Amino acid sequence: MGPSSVEAMEDLTSTTVGPLKRKVRQTKKPTEIIKTKLQRNLSCSASKVKNTLTGLFPVVQWLPKYKVKDYIWGDMMSGLIVGIILIPQAIAYCLLAGLDPIYGLYTSFFSNIIYFFMGTSRHVSVGIFSLMSLMVGQVVDREVFLAGFDINEDTKQNAFDGFNGTGEINTTVVNLKMMTLNMECGKECYAISIAAALTFLAGIYQVLMAVFRLGFVSVYLSAPMLDGFATGASCTILTVQAKYLLGLKIPRHQGYGTVVITWINIFKNIHTTNFCDLITSAICIIVLVAGKELQDRYKDRLKIPLPTELLVVGLATIVSHFADLNGQYSSSISGAIPTGFIPPKVPSFELMPRVAWDAIPLAIISFAFTVSLSEMFAKKNGYTVRPNQEMIAIGFCNIIPSFFHSFTTSAALAKTMVKDSTGCQTQISSLVSAVVVLLVLLFFAPFFYALQKCVLACIIIVSLRGALCKFRDVPKQWRESKIEAIVWMVTMSSSALISVELGLLIGVVFSMICVVVQTQNPKVALLGQIEQTNDYEDMGEYENLSPVQKVKIFRFQAPLFYANKDIFLKSLYKAVDLDPFSEMTRRRKLEKKARVKAAKKADGVDPTNGDVSLDLISKELDFHTIVLDCSSISFIDTTGVSTLKMALKDYNNISVNVILACCNTSVIDSLAKGSFFGAGGEDVERLSFHTVHSAVYFVTGTAQPVNDSPV
Repeated sequence: MGPSSVEAMEDLTSTTVGPLKRKVRQTKKPTEIIKTKLQRNLSCSASKVKNTLTGLFPVVQWLPKYKVKDYIWGDMMSGLIVGIILIPQAIAYCLLAGLDPIYGLYTSFFSNIIYFFMGTSRHVSVGIFSLMSLMVGQVVDREVFLAGFDINEDTKQNAFDGFNGTGEINTTVVNLKMMTLNMECGKECYAISIAAALTFLAGIYQVLMAVFRLGFVSVYLSAPMLDGFATGASCTILTVQAKYLLGLKIPRHQGYGTVVITWINIFKNIHTTNFCDLITSAICIIVLVAGKELQDRYKDRLKIPLPTELLVVGLATIVSHFADLNGQYSSSISGAIPTGFIPPKVPSFELMPRVAWDAIPLAIISFAFTVSLSEMFAKKNGYTVRPNQEMIAIGFCNIIPSFFHSFTTSAALAKTMVKDSTGCQTQISSLVSAVVVLLVLLFFAPFFYALQKCVLACIIIVSLRGALCKFRDVPKQWRESKIEAIVWMVTMSSSALISVELGLLIGVVFSMICVVVQTQNPKVALLGQIEQTNDYEDMGEYENLSPVQKVKIFRFQAPLFYANKDIFLKSLYKAVDLDPFSEMTRRRKLEKKARVKAAKKADGVDPTNGDVSLDLISKELDFHTIVLDCSSISFIDTTGVSTLKMALKDYNNISVNVILACCNTSVIDSLAKGSFFGAGGEDVERLSFHTVHSAVYFVTGTAQPVNDSPV
């Protein structure tokens, strides 16, 4: 560009950039920031104590405003229905956890009570959850096995079996065992001690994450990864429960490859199938699936969900009791479930080091499901929740119940959907559900003595229907996003074929790798002007775009940092069809050849022949400026700044200018700190523009001519 064009550009600078000025921010010293935060957090006053307590126990805020006439009927109905659903599930999921059924009832009771006081969601149902039960069960079985106990539950008598030969409860034996449980610790006592210690640590981790504002960890649990994890875990749950459907007496596999090895053991022992359990399982699955299908088909007409699980449990228990299926056909049954509460006990601190690492994935998955469900149903029903308080709530739903022989809890999608669909308005419904569980604990628990384990396994397997149906969505997901489909498949496969815990870790790592890979292969584009507008778009994607004369506009759609700096440069060189280093090398070679030729033909040859050749070389370029559209560059590190400085210098060496457009303030600050705009930032108005059009106007001195025809 000649002097006149440079002067024109200098005149345009004030009109293009001048009116928009950055605010001058006063930055505080680190010591002042720390001092201010300490004063705010450590100060104590009556109002602050009140706010802290009301924040920790949200019930004191909404309960006085409770509209009895408007809310009570919906809360009573939803609480009653969820309580009815909880009973068979609480008993069934103890099979997954490797614990006696009574502990599932304790877990459901205490978690509902605590969340009533501390939760901010009006609809979430917190309690026993199949995935949490599976993860607890794997840890319990491992530790029980390492302690030298036989992990085949069919070889032992239930810890609460106080039944005599007539089939009636020997209450003296049951009460005696309940009173002496803290003194005699057999296999079942050791198992619940492991589960309680694991649950206590998971709750501690969750509260600590809330205190230190570590809820951002859930950001790395993407939806495809969580879906794949849930589906893979569901495959493991199905496999673990399959032996109960057939009445096979094989221990749960310890270690990796549970799904594969368990199915191998099932086929090895298929000849020992208990046909009583097989027939019972077939009938129960047919009834349960039919009930689910009817519920889905006529959900608009049905005012309340069909209590299919409770119906199956009730009828199966009656048939098993009067037909004596345990005595006649050796069918495995639940055994004695005592009434009342076992005295509370402090979780064993001696066992905690053994399960400290196992509690981490439990804590993360538990709060991730709880927070995501809370936010989802809050958005659906038009209110807000506090994610940090949700973490505290679910943390105490694990800490406090661990003293009362309970295991890890979480929000459960199925029961939350039931609450939402049956008119739930507040967490009063959780109190009602807890009362239903309490009635079973106090009066009705012994009636489930004859309930077959295969019936409980059927309830668990049918409840997995939603997660297992995710396989049908894979083709659709593949069409929508191949990367997300691959994340789902990798997480699902690793969770099912290796282990649930490693599957979670692999899923998180693989998801993050996919994000990094996407930054390694970003979309780049040369932009053209949209006709009759001041806007610019990708010439490779849109028609009727006009290229700007003598100007190349390049867009890089990714952050610019150390890992993709080479890709940025290669993409830039390829897009503008000019590698400055190669161009400079080519010019030097031509210059050398021209000078040699001039020396050989000194007689009668113009001595400036080589210089003329160089002038011709410089005039071969069809552009004089590259405008970098930085609108998609969210951040830039020091390596990225150095890369831009190098590109600016290299292109300037071949008489091509490089300027930036649409940089966000963080990118501008990083560039300024890296002296991209000069030592004092004197070149900022010459090298950075707020829009692509202002940059084009700056380098051309006029707006790009547009055609009269519409886009």
